[in-house]
Amino acid sequence: MITIKSEREIELLRIAGNVVWKTHQYIKPFVKEGITTNEINEKAEAFIRSQGCTPSFKGYEGFPAALCISINDEVVHGFPSDRKLKDGDIVTLDIGACWKGYHGDSAWTYKVGKISPEDERLMKETEEALFIGLNEVKPGNRIGDIGHAIGEYADAHHLGVVKELCGHGVGTDVHEDPDVPNYGDAHTGPKLREGMVIAVEPMLTLGSPDIYEEDNGWTIVTEDHSHSAHYEHTVVVTKDGYEILTGELKK
Repeated sequence: MITIKSEREIELLRIAGNVVWKTHQYIKPFVKEGITTNEINEKAEAFIRSQGCTPSFKGYEGFPAALCISINDEVVHGFPSDRKLKDGDIVTLDIGACWKGYHGDSAWTYKVGKISPEDERLMKETEEALFIGLNEVKPGNRIGDIGHAIGEYADAHHLGVVKELCGHGVGTDVHEDPDVPNYGDAHTGPKLREGMVIAVEPMLTLGSPDIYEEDNGWTIVTEDHSHSAHYEHTVVVTKDGYEILTGELKK
């Protein structure tokens, strides 16, 4: 069921989302060669808790960590471990924070040292695809308009769209209705209404979009081991567009 959030709920979601944004800003300087993904996870969890929030993902359906940390050909749901980041890696940090029962959710892909021109392009164009999708977020448009815009952009830039994974509603659960695919037909799907809160999150690949799940039951990897990037914002539909909730609080 798709819910319309009240002003009170949107304010709680705004606070949760801002903590997610602040966690990204806090952790970004640590994303360097030699750090382990466990260390990144521990630092981020401590920061989230220092803000009065709890990590949304820790324990969610059994997920063991505060962050999903996915490197190179890992699309989503990478487990933190003793693996060290290397020069030339690209790493996605997917961060969720819960404030008084309401969640914020945002993923961003970061580079470690000097990366390849192809990875630079992948990151730039996947981030652009996020905002191309967000341009379609306004009352009266439909969920399909978002996915269509992202898919068309990805196709034009010769990037693969992972179709098994999608965005989603956000509220008192970190994953709510509706699903928000990154492909599809314009003018289809649920109509966007003021007060809806959704996460838009293109996950694009340099090669084939085909994926498989690792033995841990969580981590998704590209079938051909091509690199993947992932950018995500949680937004609320406003009367004339959208507001990013996983960003800096407006004064």
